[in-house]
Amino acid sequence: MVALTNQERRANGCAPVEVNAALARAARLHSEDQARHGKMSHTGSDGSTPWQRAGRSGYHDARSENVAMGYQTPAAVVNAWMNSDGHRKNILNCTVTAIGVGLARAGDGTPYWTQMFGSKV
Repeated sequence: MVALTNQERRANGCAPVEVNAALARAARLHSEDQARHGKMSHTGSDGSTPWQRAGRSGYHDARSENVAMGYQTPAAVVNAWMNSDGHRKNILNCTVTAIGVGLARAGDGTPYWTQMFGSKV
């Protein structure tokens, strides 16, 4: 997913983003939370925001978050995000430099994706 995201960024004049371990942890934990509760949302089951979740993972410059469910491949979910104005805007924000990605599957196999962006690696 990171490679596909960076491909879109390069094609649109943005520098690539680098994986940040703390953002990746926050994204993974949010995907796991969504899968466990069967609910796709930017709000965690504990009422947390993306910024709060990033902070709990040790990252304090989170800028945006994309979430999705049901897409079976990274290519499918990145394509869907690129065809959605708000998600596309997050991916093509040239001021972000870091990314964290999470994927978790619900008991029925449904994938839950989270992509978090930040301003420092």
